[in-house]
Amino acid sequence: QVRLVESGGGEVQAGGSLTLSCAATELSFIRYGVAWFREAPGKEREFVASISRSGDSTWYGDSVKDRFSISRARHMTFLQMTMLKPEDTAVYYCAAGGRGADLARSSSNVDHWGRGTQVTVPS
Repeated sequence: QVRLVESGGGEVQAGGSLTLSCAATELSFIRYGVAWFREAPGKEREFVASISRSGDSTWYGDSVKDRFSISRARHMTFLQMTMLKPEDTAVYYCAAGGRGADLARSSSNVDHWGRGTQVTVPS
């Protein structure tokens, strides 16, 4: 069982930057595609970004394209967020599944979820 632990959340002013980290407890993590999803109050969980097992391919949600960047190294995954907006306020979840492309299509392809970390961008 892969356990995922997110960190790095907090409050940041609009236009600022923040980097989220996700640490996996098992080395089998390297066999998984990894993704970040987010959930704002009263809204459905939304795909943010995913990355392939090798790290060579990435996918992004339309609302974060050109502002966010996903990367991975060994048992860690990172989400660099720039030009943050109030609408980016949400709980951000790290997730692992079979392929990065499948994670981009649907959260039903997620095998393991982290507990989430709050990101707040005041308006």
